Amino acid sequence: MKYKPANHIQDLQYFGEFGGVNPSISDSSTYTFLSAKTMFDTFEGNQDGCYLYSRHSTPSNLYLGEALAAMEGTETANVAASGMGAITGALLQLCKADDHIVSSRTIYGGTYAFLKNFAPRLNIKTSFVDITKLDTVEAVITPNTKVLYCESVSNPLLEVADIAGLSKIAKKHGLTLIVDNTFSPLSITPTELGADVVIHSLTKFINGSSDTVGGVTCGTQEFINSLRSVIDGANMLLGPTMDSLRSASILKNMRTLHIRMKQHSKNAMFLAEKFEADGFRTVYPGLESHPSHNLFKSMMNEDYGFGGMLTIDVGSLDKANELMELMQERNLGYLAVSLGFYKTLFSAPGTSTSSEIPVEEQIEMGLSDGLIRFSIGLDNDIERTYKMMKDCMETVGLFENISLN
Repeated sequence: MKYKPANHIQDLQYFGEFGGVNPSISDSSTYTFLSAKTMFDTFEGNQDGCYLYSRHSTPSNLYLGEALAAMEGTETANVAASGMGAITGALLQLCKADDHIVSSRTIYGGTYAFLKNFAPRLNIKTSFVDITKLDTVEAVITPNTKVLYCESVSNPLLEVADIAGLSKIAKKHGLTLIVDNTFSPLSITPTELGADVVIHSLTKFINGSSDTVGGVTCGTQEFINSLRSVIDGANMLLGPTMDSLRSASILKNMRTLHIRMKQHSKNAMFLAEKFEADGFRTVYPGLESHPSHNLFKSMMNEDYGFGGMLTIDVGSLDKANELMELMQERNLGYLAVSLGFYKTLFSAPGTSTSSEIPVEEQIEMGLSDGLIRFSIGLDNDIERTYKMMKDCMETVGLFENISLN
């Protein structure tokens, strides 16, 4: 029986300090104690239910972490001020000098830049591989490898990771499998497939309103405690603390996540089928032409579809820019990075979200100049949207060089 993550969110119930249906927001940076001993015990981690200082934890952050852990089926979770705050904290907690990481080669540009350019300063090395080829993944594991890192659905090429297969490799070699699930909340539950740690950028679909930056690390109580340790916890000592007001805002938005993901997926599927029929090289996991279509189907939870992200290739960066500028002018969405907004967002990832990746490596992984990444919005009349997009494509001359089906 498939996991039903939305049920776990729905079953959470909170009562605010004054009986409100939303938990009260903790708007304090520091907390008082009735006795010095209680302060000491809290510092030592031996006093449950007490708060010391908001960089350590707050009631608001713990409420949000509880909801995210319920969604992902983990024991607990720790929220951070950004997705990168969650990613870097988890990796630095697990790795030290001379350790090695095996990572997917197609990942968010910021994660790639951290692993490629920053982690080597700490003498942590990374091998970037085609995550879809399990034999290639296993071949680069060394005695110093500590972490296997991937995205459920990769940014921006929408490659799909075989999480169960990667989990077997990780367990065989004693590695921690970290999965960034930002592109597929609710659709995929990585822990059900064997992931050890699940990360999200809360900025994207989970919050859904492009007004907040945030991240989360979901895992075992032991691992999350290690991140929070005042002695050597990466999230404690590096300080990526989420503000309580932001935590409360994201928690409220989580309650509509299941509705939003269904609509994002429905709209993306409609447009992907239309674009492919029009002759564009279209990548979307819901299309049978996607090389990992069946893999995604085998992993997905019911009802939430294949996600809200798709790409098309229009042949050149000039054409991509011309099309995106015209679509924005005609109110079809925004020429902007990020994803998960109620309106469609589009960008050319080679010169934006993946610009940290050297051009030669972009070419090697198949990230072409003309690639446009769409985060499909919540449009009620998606047929109207498609007709308007097609008119934009015709206006910039995209149909002159493709054979219509």
